Amino acid sequence: MRTEIMLDLPVGYRTEDVLAFHSRDAEGIAEQVSPDGLRKGVLFEGTPVVLEVRFGRDTAACCVDADGDGDSRPALLAQARDALLSILGLRIDPAEFAAFARHDPALGPVVARRPGLRIVQSATVFEALTWAIIGQQINLPFAISLRRTLIQLAGRVHASGLWCYPEAADVARLALDDLTSRKFSRSKAETLLRLAQLVVDGRLVLDRGRPVDEVVQELLAIKGIGPWTVNYALLRGYGYPDCSLEGDVAVRTAFHRLLGGNTRPDIPTTQGLLERYAPHRTMAAAYLWASLSDTAA
Repeated sequence: MRTEIMLDLPVGYRTEDVLAFHSRDAEGIAEQVSPDGLRKGVLFEGTPVVLEVRFGRDTAACCVDADGDGDSRPALLAQARDALLSILGLRIDPAEFAAFARHDPALGPVVARRPGLRIVQSATVFEALTWAIIGQQINLPFAISLRRTLIQLAGRVHASGLWCYPEAADVARLALDDLTSRKFSRSKAETLLRLAQLVVDGRLVLDRGRPVDEVVQELLAIKGIGPWTVNYALLRGYGYPDCSLEGDVAVRTAFHRLLGGNTRPDIPTTQGLLERYAPHRTMAAAYLWASLSDTAA
């Protein structure tokens, strides 16, 4: 089943940021990026689907390529459209933060250098949560390699040959040793399996429409998931505009470089610094991350 979906792109849309996010895994087993578009593999209720995007001047031509006969066509297309909004970074309008922070001494100049910066989300909330768990307290290259391992252990291959990111039921079928024998720490492996089983059992509902306070409370109650993981999952999975990432090392490093001082701010100090950007702390984090590349350049 192949279906076309056209999405309007806002003025000043930065395709380069979207393509950079989806090209982080150089092996490209589940995402493939070209100069004018991308392909992303994901499972929707057990069906392997590839989302193909070709960028035009003001539109994105999207193809939903699903294996099988498409018996669940309406539901599958709804999931696909929802995923496309996420992977194209269309959930948060950056204009509000640009106006809010225009004269901010720390981030105002960063915003001016990168107008229209967008937060790109994962295709599904489950993907965002598992990525947040995988990425806790390890460097990015290692996290990407573990993510690749999870995809190859629990995901499935689309007819086109692209791997599709697994759903909760696929991860829940794994044994602990499947992960720990492939460089996952025991704590990460247990948390991933615990999360997947809660979703499968219906005790955790990953619905973007749910109140944020409820989501936070339920996620924090899961052993192995802490405030940083929750906020990162809200950012990458739910597109929540006011995530406070004071525990993120890169955010603290960015503040240190922008504001100066002898030492990197600690977590309580960073929390206070971020509070001045509420209710736009997600975009503040995006620009803080971006500032590190500006500084390096």
